Amino acid sequence: MLPRYADIIIDISHEAIDRPFQYRIPDELQEKIQIGSMVKIPFGRGNHLRTGYVIGFSDQTEYQPERIKKIAELCDRSVPVEGRLLALAAWIRENYGSTMINAIRMVMPVKKTIRQLTDQMVVLTDQMDAEQLARVREQYQKKHAQAKLRLLQALEEVPERYLSMDIVRQRLNISSVTLKAMQQEKVIAVISKERYRTAGIYDYKEGFQITLNKEQQIVVDEITHDMEQGHQQTYLLHGITGSGKTEVYVNIVKKTVEMGKQAIVLIPEIALTYQTVRYFRNYFGDRVTILNSRLSDGEKYDQFMRAKNGDVDVVIGPRSALFAPFQNLGIIIIDEEHESSYKSDYPPKYHARETAVKRAELEHASVLLGSATPSVESYHRALNGTYRLLELHERAGSGQLAKTSIVDLRKELKAGNRSIISRELADDIADRLARRQQVMLFINKRGYNSFVSCRSCGEALKCPHCDVSLTRHGNNQMICHYCGFQMPQPKVCPSCHSGLIGGYGTGTQKVEEEVQRLFPQARILRMDKDTTTAKNAHEQILEKFGNGEADILVGTQMIVKGHDFANVTLVGIILADLTLFQNDYRAGERTFDLITQAAGRAGRGEQPGKVVIQTYKPEHYAIKAAAGQDYSYFYKEEEAYRGLMKYPPEWNMMVVLMVSSDEAFLDQMAEDICDYIRSCSVDDRNMKIIGPSAPVIAKIRDIYRRVVYIKNYRYNELVVLKDQIEQYISEKKEVQDLSLQFDFNPLNMY
Repeated sequence: MLPRYADIIIDISHEAIDRPFQYRIPDELQEKIQIGSMVKIPFGRGNHLRTGYVIGFSDQTEYQPERIKKIAELCDRSVPVEGRLLALAAWIRENYGSTMINAIRMVMPVKKTIRQLTDQMVVLTDQMDAEQLARVREQYQKKHAQAKLRLLQALEEVPERYLSMDIVRQRLNISSVTLKAMQQEKVIAVISKERYRTAGIYDYKEGFQITLNKEQQIVVDEITHDMEQGHQQTYLLHGITGSGKTEVYVNIVKKTVEMGKQAIVLIPEIALTYQTVRYFRNYFGDRVTILNSRLSDGEKYDQFMRAKNGDVDVVIGPRSALFAPFQNLGIIIIDEEHESSYKSDYPPKYHARETAVKRAELEHASVLLGSATPSVESYHRALNGTYRLLELHERAGSGQLAKTSIVDLRKELKAGNRSIISRELADDIADRLARRQQVMLFINKRGYNSFVSCRSCGEALKCPHCDVSLTRHGNNQMICHYCGFQMPQPKVCPSCHSGLIGGYGTGTQKVEEEVQRLFPQARILRMDKDTTTAKNAHEQILEKFGNGEADILVGTQMIVKGHDFANVTLVGIILADLTLFQNDYRAGERTFDLITQAAGRAGRGEQPGKVVIQTYKPEHYAIKAAAGQDYSYFYKEEEAYRGLMKYPPEWNMMVVLMVSSDEAFLDQMAEDICDYIRSCSVDDRNMKIIGPSAPVIAKIRDIYRRVVYIKNYRYNELVVLKDQIEQYISEKKEVQDLSLQFDFNPLNMY
């Protein structure tokens, strides 16, 4: 049975985006209309025809059927870019949960009260043809009107026949009296011209050229040949670190632009924007722009409009750049596709990889996933034929893979070394400093100490609003990394009043301090979330290091992703085990990825590189595989573990997260929901239900949390169950203080 009513959003670029209106679907449009369709509808008391977009369908209405207005017309059988994005939002809502409005807000540029920037321009009027210009010039010469002559000559010399008011006033020194006189003479006019806000300032080299090696050229030829033939699919490019994946991306984008289409390039971290944009602008100039959360509302909206109006060909940015409203999208490239940052932490908890594949399907575009350490899910799909696997086995240019050394920290302790820097790493740092080469030190923990606890009673200092330990920073401030709560470190234990209170664990600040102690002459930069809060802070730190203004860069995972510094010949991984023993089935994969990516930063220039991996678990397969850059060995071990434990990609998982400010009420509702889930799947042997239970962090910002884990071999069965849970909750009246979130195949455990 076809739906009778359509939910329609009107003027989607306005703040009133969160109010859909219901309209009746005429019989003649029943089989033509779809989600994303642009329609004309009568709106308001005057029934003025307005443009709207269909975002959903229903068979029932909350109002009297005779009062529901009818859709006037379907504007076009083809769906415009706004409509295609709305169709994508509907797919996200269906496959990841959340409300349709939240999904729409995510994919559409919401125009708030943003002031449009304008420039005043001085232009020659249309009546100023060659004959008229000669007459006016002769008239000014007779009157010795030098200022008017100066402006007239300047306007004649530019092909566009206009100049900015700044040039006219400052460089040509033309007064407002002269301008007014020439306007009255109808020689010139002063107009306002809208201009876009710039999003980052990146210099570039015009006419930059690169030569691909044989492997790179084969990959480019395969993908571009498919695009020319109109064949769209998803490719997985598995290339070792330093194999020149970025050069491959650029050449594919060049072909895409030559075909009259546009490209989206996703990067996992804002920190990578500076290097990536500079590289792409060497080839595409100002036809490249960025989209990320660091932009102001005005900058962000202007970049959306530049993409929509065809003023740029390439948009680069993290996850949110996926929704750039290109009219003729040709390819979506996802660099470092294995990164967890491509999964949204907030509802709807979509994954950019799957969402990119769906958008490409809607836009008849291609998707290229690239990584030196592909996610287990993507490699699994490549092996079963869902994606096409392409590989780069050799480093581009003359660079060779760095030599790797594993340091067993247990032996360091036995030898009496209490420093967080092993003896081998210290010797290597001293050697690189003497050679004027650069060093990168990686530890995936910011702050000074991981936590502070009492040695007398054993209590750790916890945040009063969250169920987590406070992290000690170098200024003796205790900070919660979840809600931002801060307090000075107490001198005595709050529980037992003992003075035996101190910090444990290591963070970036402590590493920086220790390295400075060991090498007082070294110039050190630190790059973590604490040092990159200011706008453009990422670029400034990386530019300083790239220019040789520092010898050592200490940082979290943001320093190991995709950066290319030719003078870095040593990478030290301070504590490889930090991610290995997390309460997460992906801990092994995450450890392998980080070590491999960090190791790939060394020896990218002419000088050979070395990687020192410090660990308490040198025999673990993830560390052994990363040290040998052996992805096949890692994948074989990891796939066997996932299959045995029924984890993705062998099985699928859905997490139902329930939150409330009332803990007792939450516990009761969690039990009710879990009972309902079991009743829905009583005959399904493939449905495994675990919970409800408190997650690792049971409280954040005074809001309590409970979770249920559900596993099933078939993904679509979990989607159906999600719909059933949503329906069950919508029928309950006592759930005002309960919020539900769904997370499919989560990248982080709860």
